[in-house]
Amino acid sequence: MGIYALRKLLYGLAVMAGVVAVVFVLFNILPGDPARMTMGQRSDVQSLEAVRKEFGLDKSKPEQFFLYVNDLSPIGIHPYNAESQEKYHYLKLFKIGDNALVLKKPYLRRSYQTKRDVTTILSETVPNTFVLALTAMIFATVIGVFLGVLSAVYKGTWIDKAANMFAILGISAPAFFAGIIIAWLFGFVLSDYTGLNMSGSLYSYDPFKGEVITLRNLWLPMITLGLRPLAIIVQLTRSAMLDVLSQDYIRTARAKGLSRKTIIYKHALKNALNPVITAISGWFASLLAGSFFVEYIFGYNGLGRTTVYALEMSDFPVVMGSILFIAFVFVVVNILVDLLYAWIDPRVKLA
Repeated sequence: MGIYALRKLLYGLAVMAGVVAVVFVLFNILPGDPARMTMGQRSDVQSLEAVRKEFGLDKSKPEQFFLYVNDLSPIGIHPYNAESQEKYHYLKLFKIGDNALVLKKPYLRRSYQTKRDVTTILSETVPNTFVLALTAMIFATVIGVFLGVLSAVYKGTWIDKAANMFAILGISAPAFFAGIIIAWLFGFVLSDYTGLNMSGSLYSYDPFKGEVITLRNLWLPMITLGLRPLAIIVQLTRSAMLDVLSQDYIRTARAKGLSRKTIIYKHALKNALNPVITAISGWFASLLAGSFFVEYIFGYNGLGRTTVYALEMSDFPVVMGSILFIAFVFVVVNILVDLLYAWIDPRVKLA
């Protein structure tokens, strides 16, 4: 198990190294002067040169890549002085001449527009996106399992056909299209009845209470983001339930006179949830990345909306930081899922 975990960790590090290289190359071939984006069009030459020196833009591309990796790495080599300590907040391991090998959190550099650390910007928006993705996954799981069980139990009836039609529509409709329709219908046309808004974030400002949680702004983006995984969970649950309901032990349970409710929910559903759990583990990371357009449509202040705005303003450090964070989440989730499979099924270790 230890060797298997180490191998998966090395694969994950290799993937992250590839993502870092692609992100660096992609955003360094785009037009624009990062120093001028940071300081503005009317900045003086001395200020521009100071910014170029800070980001290493006065050096060759290979040297810039090394500095970028050095900033991102939790173990790096940095000047051993007060200025560097304040910038990176590192813990010195040992000195190397005027430099030091240090332990630190990844430094994603500063926003061109706000001059703030990208890490700070992400830390303010990621929790909102996490809440949106988590509630969307809960919504998709609860409703999807319920509809999947109904579809399997009432196979061939109008309930089964309606559930299958709903699943097909959920898989076929892109999130940005479904978001526009849902926002217009429930946030505008029927807003007097639903009490929901077309746009709004999880937190809103009240002049008397200050910043308050506004849950009604969560409903529409949550439903939009959860539609696709919901549709897939419906089909997975239906297929697994049909397979389980045809097993011998289910027929034995019926022969013993157990109630239909006990057979379905205590015996069949428990054994049919394995593929659903697999789908949930994979979809949660996808929802974090897939929230970009949904947050933008609903004006929800999260990682996706922040990244889209940063891209519109050519604020590349924020965009690069967001991409690296999403890649990191995917890698971590995949490693954890693989380790979980290996723990549940020892045969996976041989793969």
